[in-house]
Amino acid sequence: MCTERKGGQKLKQSKNKVPKQGFWNRVKNNKELLILSMPGAVWFILFAYLPLFGVLVAFKKYRLSGGFFQSLIESEFVGFDNFKFLFSSGDAWIILRNTVLYNFTFIILGVVLPVIVALLLNELRNKGMAKIYQSSMFLPYFLSWVVVSYCLFAFLNPEKGYFNNILQQFGHDGISWYTEKGYWPFIIIFMSQWKGIGYNTVVYLASICGIDKTYYEAAVLDGASKWQQIKYVTLPLLKPVITILLIMAVGGIFKADFGLFFQLPKDSGPLYPVTNVLDTYIFRALKANGEIGMSSAAALFQSTVGFVLIMIANKIVSKIDNENALF
Repeated sequence: MCTERKGGQKLKQSKNKVPKQGFWNRVKNNKELLILSMPGAVWFILFAYLPLFGVLVAFKKYRLSGGFFQSLIESEFVGFDNFKFLFSSGDAWIILRNTVLYNFTFIILGVVLPVIVALLLNELRNKGMAKIYQSSMFLPYFLSWVVVSYCLFAFLNPEKGYFNNILQQFGHDGISWYTEKGYWPFIIIFMSQWKGIGYNTVVYLASICGIDKTYYEAAVLDGASKWQQIKYVTLPLLKPVITILLIMAVGGIFKADFGLFFQLPKDSGPLYPVTNVLDTYIFRALKANGEIGMSSAAALFQSTVGFVLIMIANKIVSKIDNENALF
């Protein structure tokens, strides 16, 4: 009996064993997919992998003396000296604090508000009006921060701005908006969400539209209310998308939208304590010193920390719910 069982197991394993294909056979069998992926692969090679040689600039006192590679070879190697300027400033703590806290707020609001708006748009019975609302919210995403900054200036102009005119009509003194730092954290957060909520809403709305309608039909048959359908059907099925976008957003927590923090407050010096972030600090240092190596070091620092944070966030998610992790 034992020999028969062993023989049966060996026969079963041999049936399930798939013969390995050679490299060229796999290429031949998947040539259509390889041809489709070739434009994307070429793009990544040219614009993502080849520029990685530029990482060496972060460790050199880069000086132009010909072509890029000639300048890279002839420039003096300074090790980690270029990274010191990120933390040498007396405002280093303020800069890092602003960068992290603003991005943390953007991450939270960038999930909560678009999900709420997507749920509301999905529940509108008049689909024509839903498209109008969606398009009107999506429009600010295509505006540059330069254009938005001038639109905001029309409201906040200390002399002829709309807000100061309203305050003066009610007997109050006008506010010097571009020197009063107490208002700007709220202005920056509001403008960031106003500009980006349309794009993020489209992502979640597309995910909601992709949910199988039979889930809602079954919920209705079970007597579920509209709120219960959202709570027990929509939100759980949105969880994978929300988790992936959260993990990716964590990787950019040390990066800031330059236009938001530079153009919107008009580079006003009195506002630096609440508007100076890592990207604006790097720009001002590069403009003052002209040290390309320093800006490269800052970019490498941001990318490295972002990669580490993505790995940590993904590890935490995999421990809680392995199905929703990136890998």
